[in-house]
Amino acid sequence: MKNWQAMNIASFLTERQGRYKPYDKQIQNIPRLDKIDFSGTIHLSSKPTKTDMIIIEQGDLVISGINVAKGAIAIWQGKRPIAATIHYSSYIFDKEKIDIDFFKRYLKSPVFIKALQAQVKGGIKTEIKAKNLLPLMVNIPPLPIQCKIKKHFETFESKLSNLNNEIENQDKYLIKLRQAILQEAIEGKLTTDWRKNNPVRKGDERYDAEALLEKIKKERNRKERGERKEKMLSPIKAKDMPFALPKGWMWTRLGEICDFQYGKALSEEFRNNNGKYPVYGANGIKNYSNKYNYDKKTIVAGRKGSAGELNLTERYFWALDVTYFIVFNENLLNLQFLYKLLLTLDLPNLAKGVKPGLNRNEVYELIIPIPPLSEQYLIVERVEKRLSFVNNLEIQVKERKIQMGRLWQTVLQDVFDNN
Repeated sequence: MKNWQAMNIASFLTERQGRYKPYDKQIQNIPRLDKIDFSGTIHLSSKPTKTDMIIIEQGDLVISGINVAKGAIAIWQGKRPIAATIHYSSYIFDKEKIDIDFFKRYLKSPVFIKALQAQVKGGIKTEIKAKNLLPLMVNIPPLPIQCKIKKHFETFESKLSNLNNEIENQDKYLIKLRQAILQEAIEGKLTTDWRKNNPVRKGDERYDAEALLEKIKKERNRKERGERKEKMLSPIKAKDMPFALPKGWMWTRLGEICDFQYGKALSEEFRNNNGKYPVYGANGIKNYSNKYNYDKKTIVAGRKGSAGELNLTERYFWALDVTYFIVFNENLLNLQFLYKLLLTLDLPNLAKGVKPGLNRNEVYELIIPIPPLSEQYLIVERVEKRLSFVNNLEIQVKERKIQMGRLWQTVLQDVFDNN
């Protein structure tokens, strides 16, 4: 493009000098920058740090050395200075040479990333400090053209924002739709027609939840005999029941139908196959000998950190800081139905403490609806069919988000690639 000139960034940006120890008096009693998100918003914190600090004054351009190309760039608009760790850098800019909003967009462009990769060893993977940024050679138009380009961006961004808001609303709607499907399932609304054709058959667990619970209770007592005393669960009162049950269903407490156990130590054979199995409850497992597994399909719930987060597992798996829902008789309770039911209970809200975790006794006391066994299987089938439709819609929404990101990068490329 005509009139664009090659120059180094140091010709219009100057790093603000000064480096301070965390306990230095000059940075005491002023807020600390916690992070700059990818939309360019600054978040403050009062948390202490042991890292050396810099000071940021009003009007400074602030850049995250780690995430600059992802959009972690901002202008500090506050009246008072703030502090930041040395993973950030702060710059004074020459208003007669650069429109800072123009330049912020340039820093997010594929052209900047290309220049960075060409001129800095390690490229975008390098933590970008002033010594990396300021010497970079870039092509910049005169200030009036910068202002015109900025207005072009603002118009486009407004339209893009409207599209993104629409996509976000679709995303929220699908989350609510998923929740509504699960809630209708556990209230019996998905199987009304089945119950008309399959009335209650007293004493048959396939068509009578009362008979089903009696058999589960007998199995529970048989397994617990000699191991520990029967769990004393509170009686269910009418005021505790969140909705009216369909005919043939029963209310019970979770502890009546399943146990809530910690994991078992791994066998040597299992440890020797550590690369084969999925991991639950941890981002990665290094010391396999201290982790747990269960030898049947089950439901695991995060116990710490991801407390209450649920997964329906395969037969073998690695796990850390999880507990298992163990049903007393796999032939009397559909595990997938139980999993979908548990998803409606919002278990993370039960997690308490400084390091939130699930309390076993509170989990046992949760009130749940139980349909006859045959109806459980039908509920799972109908829920899966509806959720499959929702999953397809979610994939489409995700693809639209990706397309919006690509469109933005294309516009940045078109504007700044003037060679």
